[in-house]
Amino acid sequence: MKSGVCPKCSSREVYSGENIKMKKGAYGCNTIPLGGFLGSQAALDNYVCCQCGYVESYINNPKDLEKISELWEKVEG
Repeated sequence: MKSGVCPKCSSREVYSGENIKMKKGAYGCNTIPLGGFLGSQAALDNYVCCQCGYVESYINNPKDLEKISELWEKVEG
């Protein structure tokens, strides 16, 4: 999606929410909980294909990836 091509339908009608303001906060819906500290959240950058509706989300701040690896349970396959 970051390349501008949808992996599901190959459309180039991909749009990014990377520069949307107010991703975090009491009403921020572009976040996931980090756990630990009350109210700790990681902002997400969302990419949407306006042809098929497929969505991908990426962690906005690389430091939040480290927090997730410390606080979340790793998926073992």
